[in-house]
Formats: sequence, structure tokens, C-alpha cells
Amino acid sequence: MAAGTCVNILLLLLCAYPLSRKDLPGRAFFTFYFIFTMFFNGGQIPNYILVNNLHMLNTRWALIIPFAFSAYNMIIVRTYFSSNIPGELLEAAQIDGCSDIKFFAGVVIPLSKPVIAVMVLFHSIGHWNGYMRALLYLNNSELYPLQLVLRDILFLANMPEEVLAQMGDSKLEEMTNVMELLKYAVIVVGSLPVLILYPFIQKYFVKGIMIGSVKG
Repeated sequence: MAAGTCVNILLLLLCAYPLSRKDLPGRAFFTFYFIFTMFFNGGQIPNYILVNNLHMLNTRWALIIPFAFSAYNMIIVRTYFSSNIPGELLEAAQIDGCSDIKFFAGVVIPLSKPVIAVMVLFHSIGHWNGYMRALLYLNNSELYPLQLVLRDILFLANMPEEVLAQMGDSKLEEMTNVMELLKYAVIVVGSLPVLILYPFIQKYFVKGIMIGSVKG
């Protein structure tokens, strides 16, 4: 989850900031190129074939590379840069001899904490809940993420009716209580990282998520 989120944030920032600059050559073409991918894609089967041809099946890269970039989130970040990083600030930095890379690292990133925090929350939750990705691309149980392990535990908690029929009433009641406790424990474990992460990001969340919703 941490590695995938870091890759997501890095690609988002490196893509969104140049597209927010009005002096970027071909800016309209590149913007259209990314928007086009939001509406048209090959689907699950071509994606699986692509991952297989890239020899990423049954590796952790299959959970990171195919989901490393989100065009929708990139547009949100680009809108934030366009709305909150004034051109006059860039001009002042250039007069002082600041390069584009230094301006991006020293000025843009510190001023973009709200949207970065929101993107960290979005992508970390996406990776945390993305057990379907592991189910499709991983065969080795040693590489399973925690969500897929918790899913298997829930399946194991549902005992077959043949086994339940052979138990006495007292044993059946005791086993049912244990299974219910196990299910609740899995729910708590699955929600815990988000509950820990959210309080630190909450103060940025409303500001970051409302970017571009109000004009004027």
C-alpha cells in the first residue's frame, strides 16, 4: 500500500504540474490524451493479457504498475495548481533565478499540502481495499495483501452445514459465537488503517476535495 501510494502521488504531481502551466507546448493535446483514457479503455481481459506479457503476473508489481496513474485524480491536482499557484509567484521566482525544478520542489509542493493529503487518502484506501487486483494477478499466497487474507478468513468462518449438523446444541452455539467474533475482528482490522490515517488528513480533506467546485 505504501509503495503504491508513493508511486501514485509522484506520477500525479509530475504530470499535473506541467499541465497546469499555460506555457507548456502541446498542453491541450496532452490534456485531451489523458481525458480520452477516462472514457475508453480495453477492459479487464486486455489488461490481464498486458500484465501477463510484461511478466508481472504473480509479482507485487502487478498491484502497483497497472494502477499507478489516475487521469481523474490528475485533473483534480492540475485544477488545484491552476487555482492556487499564481503565475506572478512563478515570475517572481524566475526573476530571482529559480529554475522550474526548484520552484516545483520548493514552492509548489509545500503550497499543495491539502490536495496531496487528499490524494494520499484516496490512493491508500484504493490500494488497501484492492483485494480484487490480488485475486486476479497473484497465485502465490505468500504475496497476498492483508485484505485478501482477511477475505479468506471470512470464507473459512462460514462453516459447511454438514459440519454444523454434527455438533451438539451447546457446541454449535459456542462455535457460532466464535465465528461471529472472528468476523467482527476482521472488520476492525480491515478498517483500522483508514481510521488511523483519516484524523491526520481531515483538516485538509474538505479544502482539497472542493477544488474546482466553486468559481469566481
